[in-house]
Amino acid sequence: MFRISQYMQQIHQPTPLGPKRNPPGPVVIWNLIRRCNLTCKHCYSISADKDFPNELSTETIFQTIDDLHEFGVPVLILSGGEPLLHPDIFRISAYARALGFYIGLSTNGTLIDESNIQQIVDANYNYVGISIDGMRETHDLFRRKQGSFDAAMNGIRMCRDQGIKVGLRFTMTRDNAAELPELLQLMDDEGIDKFYLSHLNYAGRGDKNRKDDAAHQHTREAMELLFDACMKAVQQGREREFVTGNNDADGVYLLQWVRKHYPQQADAIQARLEQWGGNSSGVNIANIDNLGNVHPDTMWWNYNLGNIKERPFSEIWMDTSDPLMAGLKATPRPLRGRCGVCNYRNICGGNTRTRAFQMTGDPWWEDPGCYMSDEELGIDPATIAGEQPEPPEMKTREIRFAS
Repeated sequence: MFRISQYMQQIHQPTPLGPKRNPPGPVVIWNLIRRCNLTCKHCYSISADKDFPNELSTETIFQTIDDLHEFGVPVLILSGGEPLLHPDIFRISAYARALGFYIGLSTNGTLIDESNIQQIVDANYNYVGISIDGMRETHDLFRRKQGSFDAAMNGIRMCRDQGIKVGLRFTMTRDNAAELPELLQLMDDEGIDKFYLSHLNYAGRGDKNRKDDAAHQHTREAMELLFDACMKAVQQGREREFVTGNNDADGVYLLQWVRKHYPQQADAIQARLEQWGGNSSGVNIANIDNLGNVHPDTMWWNYNLGNIKERPFSEIWMDTSDPLMAGLKATPRPLRGRCGVCNYRNICGGNTRTRAFQMTGDPWWEDPGCYMSDEELGIDPATIAGEQPEPPEMKTREIRFAS
């Protein structure tokens, strides 16, 4: 996750760069259940409104939460499917909170109403992220259910009115990129705390709809809008948080934006970006799916590292006998193609390896989602001429989903 607001605050009110602080354990995004009341176009878990067999028991979930706590995991993001459909979601949330985890709830928001808002308040979530894919007509089209926009906005307002930190989660494609300005205005009009822009990643239905990925120019325009909106909020002293995900080239693009608009701060921001280091899949970001399979992040559902029913997460996560995990944890990573010769790979960390894997079968090939030009990155195309992706031998355990 790329936290734009932190860098804008540093541009506005610079402070000395301190030592890098590595988190004690990875952030774990946990898909507790695959059942969902919606069938969204870009769903990476390809969820549906039905029960799926062999999902984790609540007892196993509690045992794993204990293991995560002992391992030093600081943050749990409870997701799905739709996590509010899990029959024990509030028991699970309470158990994790009692152990001191930062708890986020990632939901489509349509099930938040008078019947459960007090339970959500009592769960004391640190953050509730609600997915919005555009304004009413576009959102309902993406979510494949009429009225889903109004239901989600009702959930957002109920959380906001109860004092819960709530944010909009927007997955941008070519079909909805033009509505980003309206969504940013909606954020202001509704007094919403946070805006998260997720670049489309090639996983689940997102992979099947890869042709709908926002063009690189749309991506650049979107980032300019976010930078401007974030800086405006900082300058006005408003508490608004802007973050992006699934494209770590955003850090490199921010540096170029700073060089253009605030050149006196460019060196300091570059130092902070290099300290951040970009993509942390397999290092500081982890995923557990509804069956207990562990993945390097939520977009790697076609690559399993192990299952928590068979051995603890803490053991799976530190096992670098798996070649993908060995490469993800390596410094530097064994990047190839454009990413291997890019002058800014120490900022983005090679970006999102899932896209390269989905496109070529080689997780170390260049990320096709990078929207920066060779010239901007200081790349001589001749240095990679003739190279071809070579799929390595990896322990791929493919999971086939019903659509």
